[in-house]
Amino acid sequence: MKNIKHQLKYCISILILIGFISCQEEDQEFGDIIAPSNIVLDFDIVGQDSSNLNGDGSGLVNFIASAENAITFQYNFGDGTENLVSPSGSNEHRFTQNGLNNYVVTVIASGRGGISSSKTINVEVKSDFNPIEIKNILTGGASNSKTWHWHAAVSGHLGVGPPDSFDPSYYSAGPYEKEAVGCVYEDELVFTQDENENITFELFNQGNTYFNRFEVEDGLGLPNPGEDTCYEFNTSGVSNVSFSPSSSGVPEDISTQTSFALQDNFMSYFLGNNEYEFLSISENEMHIRIIQTEPSGATLAWYQKFATINPNDEDGDCNGDTGEVGSGNNDVLIWAEEFETDGAPCAGIWNYDLGGNGWGNEEAQFYTNRPENIIIEDGLLKITLIAESYEGSNYTSSRIQSKDKFDFKYGRIEARAKLPEGGGTWPAIWMLGSNLSEVSWPDCGEIDILEHKGNNQDRIYGSLHFPGNSGGNSVGSSVSVPNVSSEFHLYEVQWTASTIKFLVDGQEYYTFSNNTNVPFNQEFFIILNVAMGGTFGGTIDPSFEQSTMEIDYIRVYQ
Repeated sequence: MKNIKHQLKYCISILILIGFISCQEEDQEFGDIIAPSNIVLDFDIVGQDSSNLNGDGSGLVNFIASAENAITFQYNFGDGTENLVSPSGSNEHRFTQNGLNNYVVTVIASGRGGISSSKTINVEVKSDFNPIEIKNILTGGASNSKTWHWHAAVSGHLGVGPPDSFDPSYYSAGPYEKEAVGCVYEDELVFTQDENENITFELFNQGNTYFNRFEVEDGLGLPNPGEDTCYEFNTSGVSNVSFSPSSSGVPEDISTQTSFALQDNFMSYFLGNNEYEFLSISENEMHIRIIQTEPSGATLAWYQKFATINPNDEDGDCNGDTGEVGSGNNDVLIWAEEFETDGAPCAGIWNYDLGGNGWGNEEAQFYTNRPENIIIEDGLLKITLIAESYEGSNYTSSRIQSKDKFDFKYGRIEARAKLPEGGGTWPAIWMLGSNLSEVSWPDCGEIDILEHKGNNQDRIYGSLHFPGNSGGNSVGSSVSVPNVSSEFHLYEVQWTASTIKFLVDGQEYYTFSNNTNVPFNQEFFIILNVAMGGTFGGTIDPSFEQSTMEIDYIRVYQ
């Protein structure tokens, strides 16, 4: 099936035709109603030759149907995919079940008044395409099921852009932006794999479906409401899932090159299409792309992110609590990273910055994504700075950031952390303006929630960088805090349109008067890293071996 819209349009056209006949039954100019006859159904298996009698393993078959007195043709391919309407009778279809399989293919030729005849043949086709790794991640493995939810806590969990740019440049939803809609974040998407590696899908949404405004007319027969809207719509039932190599043209570095289709269903948001492409998939998050064709004929590329985290639960695989009420101003918890799942940082929240070019500060480390340098263990994120020869550098560490995955404007951000020690060490928990790519630094603004240098042990620095006040000329202050490398402390910034306050363990030590002339009135993203040496870290202790920054949690309140 190309999409749900096509099937609905076909059904509607038949009803209109039947209604016309009933009203004009005395009008002989319409012509006699004659059933299509002499149906011929030919096929050509792609790659078939004397050595490959069942094709080249692509599973592709070209079908050509013809008949006398036929207006249109409808195919049932016998593989669980939706029936396809073909006015010309020609169609290329990909059979995706792995191995050599026999399919019973039926074509229905329809004539005037909807009267039809059919033809059935057997086709034996070979398919070598079996993305078993993706299947196992999607479902949890053979004889298992996995439930997915909207990854509501990250930016861009719903977005749209032009089909040839491969990013949601037109629109990207912020964290929990669709919560007020009321019928989105409750959805549960369940994928199941049987013992034969076949996949099925079920959508549980309590009968309330989020419709794209352009699809309401075709999906429900209602006029375009002018905005995306929730409607009652039955999505119950089990749907087969078929997989195929992607033909979208999305580059390999941002796509798995694997697509899938849902028979008679869709991924929560009704876009009139049920064919999707996996841009990426991990144990905890998947990022998919879908093409929508608007009534005008224009095409859009939609992007959706799902995770195993339930956005309505207090705990999740990657994130912690959401929606909890605290005390004082900015007291509603909108996002939290609790670091509760052992292993690598959650790919749905964090990006790695990799390399060793000094990062503009004459730093000495090479940033990696190795577990030796960054790992979650025992409820803590651990970033370890190691003295070792690696990729031309004498030190390794790690840096992660949430750009395009979690951004926010104003609020109270808390980080509970224990810091590394040693001459030259430079741990930081900080933020940059999300427009960094457009305006560069320092025009984007920088908020340093905490910085520490091992050459001045137990002194915490908080600072702001912006045009005219950046680098060594930043504004801020510092405070003496005992035992920062042996005990956890709470580092905090309270950020509003009028002030930016810096605190440690609840004690304020610096306040900045925010105003419209500085870049602190836009969305920012979070960065975590441990650097070595450089303009701030200073002289490196030659006896240094390794030390670790441990972060218990990061929480954002508004």
